[in-house]
Amino acid sequence: MKTVHLILFFLVGSILVSAQTAGSKYKVVNKIHLSGDTGWDYLYSDDQAGRLYVSHGSIVQIINENKGELVGTISGMKGVHGIAIASGLSKGFISSGRDTLVTVFDTKTLKTIDKIIVTGLNPDAILYDSFSKKVFVFNGKTKNATVIDAVTDKVIATIPLEGKPEFSVSDDEGKVFVNLEDVSKICAINSTTLKVEHVWPLSPGEEPSGLAIDKENHLLFSVCGNKKMTVTNAENGKIIATVPIGEDVDGTAFDPKLKCVYSANGEGNLTVVKEENNTHFKVLATIPTQKSARTIAVNTITHHIYLPAADFEPTPKTESDNSKVRPKIIPNSFVILDIKPDN
Repeated sequence: MKTVHLILFFLVGSILVSAQTAGSKYKVVNKIHLSGDTGWDYLYSDDQAGRLYVSHGSIVQIINENKGELVGTISGMKGVHGIAIASGLSKGFISSGRDTLVTVFDTKTLKTIDKIIVTGLNPDAILYDSFSKKVFVFNGKTKNATVIDAVTDKVIATIPLEGKPEFSVSDDEGKVFVNLEDVSKICAINSTTLKVEHVWPLSPGEEPSGLAIDKENHLLFSVCGNKKMTVTNAENGKIIATVPIGEDVDGTAFDPKLKCVYSANGEGNLTVVKEENNTHFKVLATIPTQKSARTIAVNTITHHIYLPAADFEPTPKTESDNSKVRPKIIPNSFVILDIKPDN
């Protein structure tokens, strides 16, 4: 645990944002080692059940959060991206990009119930909307969303989008929101009519990825590739504030009781942003994590924060500066960091 004493003040638009790390204490309380040396993407905390679902290559690994132990694995997929849980239906839904499928499973037995072909390419982010009992699957390459009836497991609609969708959230009142990465906007979808109602710009935020929501105060938090978190009014699309975050961000999460938003920065740290009221936000702490820890889930009951990470070999040298060669994961280094606020 590291406590840093630093106070900064700067003006964003007409909103004063303060950055302060003094007295904020978070610590890594566990490192949960998982087998497998492939890549990963989203993870999902089923707070009531105390289960953490982790995407990991061609499988989803399920962890008992209280014990920090692996309790199950769901396999038979290609390029897993996201997991959505419909607790009231005892179902889970997994998006896998390389086989353009959504796998439906029983959350009690972890057995596969069905496999659904989506109406787009590279299904990525996935969301269960409890208000409409629908699953929204966001297809990155075709810039659209496949909508599935969570009761019947049938595809009922395809929604065209203005840009490439990234992460999504629901307000549980009939609206679903999704970041559009390549156009730096956020989209509001009516989960009953299945129509896009609004598309709002996120400037000065650019290339938004992770998205979180404060349902009580109708606030959206988008983490962006230019090291900014934008705070948007979910009712009218107005940008309320912009807060600095770290580099190489992908995921974000909101804890409604602690009123904290977390930005998972792949450079090796976690930005903790405190929501003091509807217009005032401050950076409470920057917590050292591990390089590559850029996706996140939070259990809003226990307040534990989970981030997957691994160690990598040095990046191979190439003749072309534009060539993208990914370094290999060091075998047996994949872990889930379990971070707890020490309040």
